[in-house]
Amino acid sequence: MTRLAYPLIALLLAGCGGDRAPATTQDLADLDRELATDNQRDPALTAALAGQIMVDPALVQSANAHAIRPPDEPQSAGIAPDQPPVDPVAASAVPAAPAPRADCPDCAARKNTLTIGALAQRQRDPATANCAAAIGYSATWAARLPEALPLYPGATIREAAGTDAAGCRLRVVAFVTGAPPAKAVAFYHARARAAGYTAEVQADRATRIVGGTRADAAFVIYADPRADGGSDVQMVVNGG
Repeated sequence: MTRLAYPLIALLLAGCGGDRAPATTQDLADLDRELATDNQRDPALTAALAGQIMVDPALVQSANAHAIRPPDEPQSAGIAPDQPPVDPVAASAVPAAPAPRADCPDCAARKNTLTIGALAQRQRDPATANCAAAIGYSATWAARLPEALPLYPGATIREAAGTDAAGCRLRVVAFVTGAPPAKAVAFYHARARAAGYTAEVQADRATRIVGGTRADAAFVIYADPRADGGSDVQMVVNGG
């Protein structure tokens, strides 16, 4: 039996024995000194009590794996499906566009493009494709479209980009309109022809496309049908 056990037994006997007096303050003080002396004589115990707690960095990340933690990023609230804006353009104000041509030379630029910048880079017009490398994204570019080819009335802007660097005047805008694809394309066909552009209508299944040129300016507009009757439109305009 160790030295540490004897004072503890003595204290217990003093408290439990019916004929013995209870432990005094002096007895407790003596016990504290005895415990402190024994701790100092045992190097292993002293090191264990005084040493720093060691932590394995490799295991820190796995600790409390099932604890509740805050999310890594703010949780976004659900967003209700957007509705296309009401089309304010009367059908009688838009001249009918010609029937789409049999082939669709501007359709290839749309394949496997995920951004409006990539769409601009894949245009057939070399100047437009070259200018696309310098575009910057900002909704303000939608307000800087040429007067001949403005944003469709009442449209909701999705994304816009453009550049005026190195002689470029490139505008690339994606928006939603309440007009169906055929009407949206007819609107831009009429605007382009009135401003002196060439303009031809193309089709890729339900998608309608209109594109043309005027001197060193060029444009292409894509209108895809929405389930609610409106259109998702992407327009690429350089110069003008």
